[in-house]
Amino acid sequence: MTTRTTPASLLRVFIGESDEYRGRPLHEAIVLKAREMGLAGATVLRGPMGFGRSSRLHTSKILRLSEDLPLVIELVDGEAKIEALIEALHPMLGSALVTLEAVRVVRYGHDGGLN
Repeated sequence: MTTRTTPASLLRVFIGESDEYRGRPLHEAIVLKAREMGLAGATVLRGPMGFGRSSRLHTSKILRLSEDLPLVIELVDGEAKIEALIEALHPMLGSALVTLEAVRVVRYGHDGGLN
């Protein structure tokens, strides 16, 4: 049996939990923008430890609680929608790390496809 897949793009945005955009947590602003633009989905993942460009360590260890834990927002959809989202997010992102990769969607929803 051959598995039918759909080509798509996976956008990852790496930010800090304390990052904001117009008085709102940045991760919320990104997810709400993606939803407004009709993307297939978005997930915010909170990391227990990480560091970025400054090499400052952010950790959730009990003795050293960080209020700025790393977050990764993953967004998946077709290439055109992801490219449009990147354009829309550009003014929001500041020092965020953004990655983009080609993926194959194996299943999405009951019918299995993106659209």
